[in-house]
Amino acid sequence: MKSATNKLAIVQVPPVFLDRQQTLERAVNSIDQAASQGAKLVVFPEAFIPGYPAWIWRLRPGSDWGLCESLHARLLDQAVDIEHGDLAPLSAAARQHGITILCGINERDSTLSRTTLFNSYVVIGTDGELQNVHRKLMPTNPERMVWGFGDGAGLNAVDTPCGRVGSLICWENYMPLARYALYAQGVEIYFAPTYDSGDDWVESLRHIARESGCWVVGGGTLLRGSDMQFELDGASELYPDHEEWVNPGDSVVIAPGGKLVAGPMHQEQGILYAEIDLMQIGTARRTMDVTGHYARTDILQLHVNRKPQSPVNFS
Repeated sequence: MKSATNKLAIVQVPPVFLDRQQTLERAVNSIDQAASQGAKLVVFPEAFIPGYPAWIWRLRPGSDWGLCESLHARLLDQAVDIEHGDLAPLSAAARQHGITILCGINERDSTLSRTTLFNSYVVIGTDGELQNVHRKLMPTNPERMVWGFGDGAGLNAVDTPCGRVGSLICWENYMPLARYALYAQGVEIYFAPTYDSGDDWVESLRHIARESGCWVVGGGTLLRGSDMQFELDGASELYPDHEEWVNPGDSVVIAPGGKLVAGPMHQEQGILYAEIDLMQIGTARRTMDVTGHYARTDILQLHVNRKPQSPVNFS
């Protein structure tokens, strides 16, 4: 039975860039810390393991092609293969503490080409079992050089002891139909892990909280130039200033209706905590429930294709 009020923790720390094992160790340490403070939900940002490929926003077309290939090869090698058991440390931490973990990963496909990467977000239950894997439907702009297109198989809201949770990654949150697909499943805590940041992004999340009448959690990416040093020829030129804020984080928790209750956590490493009270959802939806009494299903309907991608059938 889910509790009405639970403590949430957003982990805003940099990964150990392009090192899956050390990033997992850093994640487990953060989970231990959050659990010691009573957190029942622990959240990580977009592509946390083994890091968001921020270099795509700086590489020059043509002249940096060799560096791009070297960085992608490292990312592919250090990406998460779920079928291979790469998430075992997170599963063990979830079981140990009896908590739910949500985490962004670079997922290496193990069933199709075996080399395609996806920007994925996983939900790990209190029993350590994987409850959902959502692959980003549409990588944004140069992200398409890194990640394949996701599908609707993971476009789900799932039950946890803390409430019904669902997630969209970064600019997926600007896709009205994708948002509605989660709303229609009764999502209570809506997660928006992201590489975006700033006032405009936070205001977009406040709009989603007003629209959905549910809790909205923005897990921000924190990176400095010192986190982006690669032992590859030419890589040092991308982030020469070790003190530069490549991404300031801006993790935030927003109540149903749009009120900021925690954050934004700006240019600061640590864990952002908030109490999530599910009773506020009913109050927020009393006047407008976009998939309930305010919906006009006789006029407007949404169809979601939840079939997973599959290999080509040559038979």
